[in-house]
Amino acid sequence: MKKYFAFALLLALSLMGMGCGSSSSPSQNSNAQPGSVFVTGEDAPLSSVVGFDLTLNSVTLNGQGGSTATVISTPTTVDFARLLGLRSPLAFNSVAAGTYTSATFVVTSPVITYVDMTQNPPALNTIKGALPQDPYTVTVNFPSPMVVDSNGLAGLKMDMDIRQSISIDGTGQIVVNSNGTANVGPVIDVKATKASDPDGEITDLMGGLVSVNSASNSFVLQGPYGHQLTVEVNSSTQFNSGWSINNLAIPAYVAVQGTFQADGSMMATGVEVVTTAKSFISGRVLQIVNNSSGQAQQVTMWVGETGADMVSDVDTIMTIDVSQVSTYDVCFFNGPLTQFVFNNTSIVVGQRIFVGGSFSGGVFTPSMVSLRLQGIYGTFVPGSVAVTSGNLGNFQISNNYLIGYSVGGPVTVNTSNLTYFNNLSGLGELQTSSSPMPLVARGLLLKDLSGTPEFYAGFVSNPPQAQ
Repeated sequence: MKKYFAFALLLALSLMGMGCGSSSSPSQNSNAQPGSVFVTGEDAPLSSVVGFDLTLNSVTLNGQGGSTATVISTPTTVDFARLLGLRSPLAFNSVAAGTYTSATFVVTSPVITYVDMTQNPPALNTIKGALPQDPYTVTVNFPSPMVVDSNGLAGLKMDMDIRQSISIDGTGQIVVNSNGTANVGPVIDVKATKASDPDGEITDLMGGLVSVNSASNSFVLQGPYGHQLTVEVNSSTQFNSGWSINNLAIPAYVAVQGTFQADGSMMATGVEVVTTAKSFISGRVLQIVNNSSGQAQQVTMWVGETGADMVSDVDTIMTIDVSQVSTYDVCFFNGPLTQFVFNNTSIVVGQRIFVGGSFSGGVFTPSMVSLRLQGIYGTFVPGSVAVTSGNLGNFQISNNYLIGYSVGGPVTVNTSNLTYFNNLSGLGELQTSSSPMPLVARGLLLKDLSGTPEFYAGFVSNPPQAQ
């Protein structure tokens, strides 16, 4: 039953599809009404790196005839390592209508955080990145021009290729300079996209609930990077069990998936009330201590996000006593069956989890644990594909980071006939491929019946090489 329900989650993942101000220069057509551009960020990772903070001083679109339009003008620090396989909104702006052929990024102040799994408990190391110049400017051409129509909506998808941006040695380890820094030469892949495209959808938006207007079917979320976003819902929006626009109330920490609209709001395809607790931590599991019954008693995790009262714990390793926690759920799937597929016997190294609770006197007391969507990067293992029917089946990838460490070898990635394949025609193409190509998948990390961690993917991509 557990395996069956895991595939039900996989199907549901597939069905889910898996703002700030600026200015622009004179448009290419001064009589045309401006359009809008949203900016999203993703990541292609490097083994052991859990944090890659880079400040975007500005992002500017370059158009035909020398015109420009700035879509990020306020310095914005983004942890790109957290965005493996996920897509987060970075900005939304009005720009001049026209055709844009490239984007110029001005970046500064990289900081790299990586985990040493050979120590017990795992140890966290942080080093500064050394850019060729600081600030550093890089211009990247669009594979296909971005066309912004009058009163239209276009998207800029940026993918920070961490594995090519940081200097590494022949064994894949970060090269540390004599002054304790690591050389960073930002390699960025860009693409013009649309809100309706699979790679234009927002898959990772979490924040605190600010206000609710049930009469207008909307609420305001305190999103990432200091932005507040208006989220609209309709009859097609799926809420997790027991919640609706009519009973949303402060305090609550909410997750949203959906698409940008021309006015800068988001139309939600899914809304999840993760917790009503004010305090939380979120990050990757590094180590678990179980009792004799296999139930988790302590979880050691790298903390990537926290509530405002625990912000000093960001980018630290914490060990949490979860022996008294009885509430476990899976993102967007709260219900009577979720604790069957994910509970205190199901936590494994490499999972991305959210822990809600209370914080008093410097002590965090957990009350719930939620399994979150995450990405996995690795190299396809030729000959590993098993096809049941169409895209229902699985394949393996070699992952030499947390998930591969947890599995102890190649990781099995399960797919369905609703899994979206990007730059791939599907399992059939993988089945006939003899190339150990890089792959990124988005989904959930769960145990199979034998207790081995496997990945259940709603999205699989052969990432493009940086321009």
